[in-house]
Amino acid sequence: SYTAKLFAAGENEIVKKVGEEAIEVIVAAKGQGDERIVSELADLLYHALVLLALRGIQWRAVEEELSRRKR
Repeated sequence: SYTAKLFAAGENEIVKKVGEEAIEVIVAAKGQGDERIVSELADLLYHALVLLALRGIQWRAVEEELSRRKR
């Protein structure tokens, strides 16, 4: 699977993909329409979740950080 290939490639490759997807979100937001923004954000979140999993970080930690910022 693609996820397994990312894990096998290692952290540098995963971080690279997170960066590429972030750039694609920006490009989409600057004129490619809402559908494209949603698609690119889905890609960005997927790769961010892969990075979290690789590092052994639970999504809950992100939720807790967002909650902490709300206070």
